Amino acid sequence: MDNVKQLMLDRRYIKMALIWAENSYCKRRKVGALIVKEKMIISDGYNGTPAGFENICEDEDNHTFPYVLHAEANAITKVARSNNSSEGATLYVTSSPCIECAKLIIQAGIRRVVFSEHYRLHDGIDLLEQAGIQVDFVEAE
Repeated sequence: MDNVKQLMLDRRYIKMALIWAENSYCKRRKVGALIVKEKMIISDGYNGTPAGFENICEDEDNHTFPYVLHAEANAITKVARSNNSSEGATLYVTSSPCIECAKLIIQAGIRRVVFSEHYRLHDGIDLLEQAGIQVDFVEAE
């Protein structure tokens, strides 16, 4: 696929991830993620509490509870419970992955990560690149 078509697709999937992020109950930050393989969305996720927990992400001081799952972790665990495989897939995520999510991405066999906003720490991106995973920044339109 040529670069122009790929960029067009990347922007569309990032837009979809931004829309999916709106499902998050978190107040400080809403993050969405899609796992795409062969132009099919095989999983999705957004940051939030584990299944069965009350949908409250922050305490009264606006600190995120430690059990809140990141969008990438939700998408990866969701695909792990399905009949799909994330091996060779692309992860579209609205914010660049943290180091913990980067480890999950590597272990999930995802080969490319596209994001539209930089997380305050860059160690996740560094780890992904060290693992040979293609990482691309795409501005959301």
